[in-house]
Amino acid sequence: MAKASKGQTDQKEQRPEHNGQENSMDRLTHEFQNLLGAVGERALSTVGDKVKGMTGKLTDYAGGGGSGLLSTLTGSGGSLAGGLVKGLGKKAIGGLVKKITGGGGKGGKGGKLKITNIVESIDIGVPIRMVYDQWTQFGDFPKFMKKVENVDQPSDEKLEWKAQIFLSHRTWESTIIEQVPDKRIIWRSKGAKGYVDGIVTFHEITPDLTRVLVTLEYHPKGLFEGTGNLWRAQGRRVRLELKHFRRHIMNHVLLKPDELQGWRGEIRDSKVVKDQETALREEEEAKGSEDEQAEPESPEEEEKGEQGEEEQAEEPEEEEEEEEEEEAEEEEPEKPAAKKPSKRPARRRKTPAQV
Repeated sequence: MAKASKGQTDQKEQRPEHNGQENSMDRLTHEFQNLLGAVGERALSTVGDKVKGMTGKLTDYAGGGGSGLLSTLTGSGGSLAGGLVKGLGKKAIGGLVKKITGGGGKGGKGGKLKITNIVESIDIGVPIRMVYDQWTQFGDFPKFMKKVENVDQPSDEKLEWKAQIFLSHRTWESTIIEQVPDKRIIWRSKGAKGYVDGIVTFHEITPDLTRVLVTLEYHPKGLFEGTGNLWRAQGRRVRLELKHFRRHIMNHVLLKPDELQGWRGEIRDSKVVKDQETALREEEEAKGSEDEQAEPESPEEEEKGEQGEEEQAEEPEEEEEEEEEEEAEEEEPEKPAAKKPSKRPARRRKTPAQV
């Protein structure tokens, strides 16, 4: 009994300590919850104060007490541009403007626009003359190029272009610096809203295969041109227009080659040094001289030819001699032909003795 009472006493002594630990954890948890609640209330009160302040500012703006909506929201008394710069960042806007316009936007230092270099080539399965002659027909470009609206040629070395750039329409003037038939065309341009300088060369790969190489320098001006320059849209457009050019030749020009009449003149230093009539006349003369000139014969053929000429020269003489002999025979009287002795031996007669 004594032992049992002692065990019960030990259990009673241990229970108060366990209860004390539980009470401590409960208090710690309760204090932590109070701390979180205080932090949340503080944050809510701060947000509420900001909302109230913003509401008051908007109320003042609605009542006419504010200088501007942007200044009311940002707390700045500057202009609209100043608010945008502060809100978005001056560097970000400056970088975007430089990419679109190609310059810094202030003064003349950064005002020069970035030049876009475009190099494209295409192979066309027709003779080089056909490709060149079709290229010189600039007035036909709007028929098969989608973005070229009109091309006027007031003179052999001047061209006036009108094309579509996005939703706008642009015009520029080009001057042909050099033009050599079947070889190259070089031009320079000028325009208020973008222009194109370049060179196109023609290369004969085979008699029925021609390569066209186009090298352009695009000078963009304005928002649309700058935006297209940023995405390199002009290079893709040139590539597509060259494909239209090839399709036009293969589907239309190749079927009726006799109807194609290209400009065969020549331009040097922006001046026409050979016009169309002169060029065509020279080509006809060169072709006629080639037809007249025979290919040189070999020495054996030349000897045979000389012998043939001598024989032809001797034949008339022989014919004349024969004619003279015939005439002489006709003049001489005919003589009776003498009997020729028979070469056959005479037949012997048989004597009576032999009989």
